[in-house]
Amino acid sequence: MIRIALTGSIGMGKSTVAAMFVGAGIPLFDADAEVRRMQGPGGCAVAAIGDAFPSAMRNGELDREALAEIAFAAPENLKILEAITHPAVAGARVEFVARHRDYPALLFDVPLLFETNSEGAFDKVVVVSASSALQRQRVLARPGMSEAKFDSVLARQMTDTDKRARADFIIDSGGDLSATEAQVNKILACLGLTQGG
Repeated sequence: MIRIALTGSIGMGKSTVAAMFVGAGIPLFDADAEVRRMQGPGGCAVAAIGDAFPSAMRNGELDREALAEIAFAAPENLKILEAITHPAVAGARVEFVARHRDYPALLFDVPLLFETNSEGAFDKVVVVSASSALQRQRVLARPGMSEAKFDSVLARQMTDTDKRARADFIIDSGGDLSATEAQVNKILACLGLTQGG
């Protein structure tokens, strides 16, 4: 089984590329989606996060926007939050691998792969990239996003140049969808993974 990590900075097109791998028959583990599930109603991380950050709770449920403000207000808050969520996500990833052990390859969407020094857990790393101008345009088009928020997220992420330098494969998502899909198919072929396989 080939374990492929998919990463890239905010607004680079990871979700679009991940969907293309899924369309080719590669199961996907989405770390961000897993965190949202764990922090959602009935999620396994809600109680621990509520104990650490009671002001992020609203009527017994976690207010993710309030949590984000608290977490990014101080580095120590973010460390506490990560100490709760990272082990839980790691456990979910182990379960995912066990459930899909008969597949020739698995894809893991890990936005902060390099920042958390997690690349050693994977066989290949695919970095999704685009121009900084296109990245900014995509991110600022998102609801609730501002220049200040965007700059704050960028400050916590490794630069695109550094990510590209550490990648096994780079997908440039700056063109049209067919050009991006052609790059995905080329990687699948290179790894001996055919469409639907």
